[in-house]
Amino acid sequence: MRIRVAAYAVILDADGRQLLSHWNEGPGLTGWTLPGGGLEFGEHPTETVVREVREETGYDVEPGELLGLDTTVIPPERLRDRSGGPMQALRILYRAEITGGTLTPEADGSSDDAGWFTQPEVDALDRVPAVDTARRLAGLLPVP
Repeated sequence: MRIRVAAYAVILDADGRQLLSHWNEGPGLTGWTLPGGGLEFGEHPTETVVREVREETGYDVEPGELLGLDTTVIPPERLRDRSGGPMQALRILYRAEITGGTLTPEADGSSDDAGWFTQPEVDALDRVPAVDTARRLAGLLPVP
């Protein structure tokens, strides 16, 4: 089984809206997600968060509190490359604060939009499960 280690950010504005990016890798492979992505070889996870948030949203961020880790096994049908079978995703989740930049969705990548959403708006979005995991770890949703 393959493994992908990635780092993501929970980012809120002064009004409590959450920044999300829209993952889009083709038909059936879409959903709103946390800004972030896969670690490059030798990269520290906080460097990953800074790089990926910038790429996906146009914002510069300062990573803060480590919220926790999340892991799941993603079945092949939820992957662009289905030939390698399932993939384990290990996600490192941080709080982060915006330090600069302007909202600019990624032009040529796996995400195609980004935006700010109230928590009720997040509830209504077609989102990946990691969003709610991160919201629970950040105290934005009750722990079941």
